[in-house]
Amino acid sequence: MNQHITRNERSAPTRQFTVLLSPTRRGARLARLLATAHLGDWGLPSEKAAHIVAELATNATVHGRVPGRDFQLSLAVHRDALLRIAVTDTRGEQLPPTPGSASAPADDSESGRGLLIVEALADRWGIDLGPVPRKTIWAELSLLP
Repeated sequence: MNQHITRNERSAPTRQFTVLLSPTRRGARLARLLATAHLGDWGLPSEKAAHIVAELATNATVHGRVPGRDFQLSLAVHRDALLRIAVTDTRGEQLPPTPGSASAPADDSESGRGLLIVEALADRWGIDLGPVPRKTIWAELSLLP
């Protein structure tokens, strides 16, 4: 299996928030609420970011869940120009489609649109593997007008 994984190195963030959450629907909901609250405290727009966090956190609870292991939400602002959202789970062996390769589900399907939403809202997104057994799905939003 040949998967293209993207990694962007950035300078140290000017603002950062990280939290571990239970891999449940309640944990996914809390991830969105915490992201919205922190972005509001930082004076940053939160609508797109809240949707991205909701989708990535839901994927972590549905596809990345391992009983007894939490998922991690991280928000980082770099030079007041870039917001990086990252959700890490402990199912590194189960990879989602790579950026640009996610396909739309059937019209009557109740799931399968999360990464399409992330792709539509984010300026960039990708997958980082490791350390084993983890994977991180990240998305970046430009904060510049």
